[in-house]
Amino acid sequence: MSGVAMKAKVMAAFSYLGVLCVVPLLFNRGDSFVDFHARQGLVLWVWGVLSMFVMHFPGLGPYLFSTSTVLVAFLSLFGLVSVALNQSWKIPFIAGVADTLFGEGRQ
Repeated sequence: MSGVAMKAKVMAAFSYLGVLCVVPLLFNRGDSFVDFHARQGLVLWVWGVLSMFVMHFPGLGPYLFSTSTVLVAFLSLFGLVSVALNQSWKIPFIAGVADTLFGEGRQ
């Protein structure tokens, strides 16, 4: 993907900034680059939200929450680097879940 427009890069970057992942999903559905990153970002955000509920499990809950939070942050950073380099890298496991839930998208 060479020559990705600046607007597309900004929208794709929103995908990995928590709840802001809904912005490209709602306002930029025509771009396959943005759509790809928005679907992955949505899966990461939902994972982060669901991990908050795990925190309330007795015993291992806080440890699972901490591990999950670090993984989501790391994978979001990985996604942001992918956007900065104009790439559509599939994040392991996350891309598979996104494809299963939302279809393959526009390639």
